[in-house]
Amino acid sequence: MTRTPPELARLASVLTELKTATGLSLAALAAKTTFSKSSWERYLNGRTLPPRQAVQELCRLAGEPEGRCLALWELAESEWSGRAAPATPTQQATPTQKPTHTQRATPPRKPTQTPAPTQIPAPAETHAPPPTHAPTEAEVSPAVGGRGAVMALLASVCAIAAGGLSVALVLLAGQSADPRPSPPPSPSAPLPRCRAAACEGRSPMHMRCGTAPLTLASHRSSTGAHLELRYSEKCEAGWARMWSTRIGDRLELNGADGGRRPYSAEVTDDIAAQSYVFTPMTEARPGMTVRACFRPAAGGSRECFDARVI
Repeated sequence: MTRTPPELARLASVLTELKTATGLSLAALAAKTTFSKSSWERYLNGRTLPPRQAVQELCRLAGEPEGRCLALWELAESEWSGRAAPATPTQQATPTQKPTHTQRATPPRKPTQTPAPTQIPAPAETHAPPPTHAPTEAEVSPAVGGRGAVMALLASVCAIAAGGLSVALVLLAGQSADPRPSPPPSPSAPLPRCRAAACEGRSPMHMRCGTAPLTLASHRSSTGAHLELRYSEKCEAGWARMWSTRIGDRLELNGADGGRRPYSAEVTDDIAAQSYVFTPMTEARPGMTVRACFRPAAGGSRECFDARVI
């Protein structure tokens, strides 16, 4: 069985999370986009590279900014098309190939030129300076003809410019008379499946709370992992997520009261290490504070940060 390229697997994992956030089935996803159900199945399973437009449409449905997903798509597309593959030794040697023996045996010839005859001093009148008399009729005629040519050229340029302006006005008039149809309105976001205390310990994606959430705070760990505290106004719940992590990294989320056991998420494999990993949710109303703590797999010190819901 052919192994899915790492970058494509990473992109498929993120797209699957976005599809889960929309709460749509494959059939519903196909109905709301320009791609078929079977195409989405191949894209989400990592069997083929999705078009850039498919990534953009899924981000729009999930309410997720396009930037990170398109960056993942660029990496996957480069790997899929082979542009990211290192050059082979044969390819590296091609630009610097030495000439063959035949080429070395036949040095480049200089242009054959008839040797200039040895200049013999001529009588002084032969090399006298040009006469200083007024130019003859033959010398004046090119200037007169050049002036007429310039005038004709200017007239042609003016005619071309006028014609171009007329064409532009006609095109603009045509666009004004027949405007392009406006794009269809974006579909409404799916309704969440829980709210406030009902979201305790639940997945933000399965409960449809991951659609257009707010980022309360961001943190970059000493190991390079990206961490965020997220909040959904519709669900009145918060959670934490991480990416660019390592296998064994762990993220914990503490609620506002700090009395219950923290919710946690752990990176378990290479695919998860290159994708978003979420903690379960906790109730978070305006005025409450949520706190996240990162525990690196390498055994370093715990890194915590918090944010207040406004």
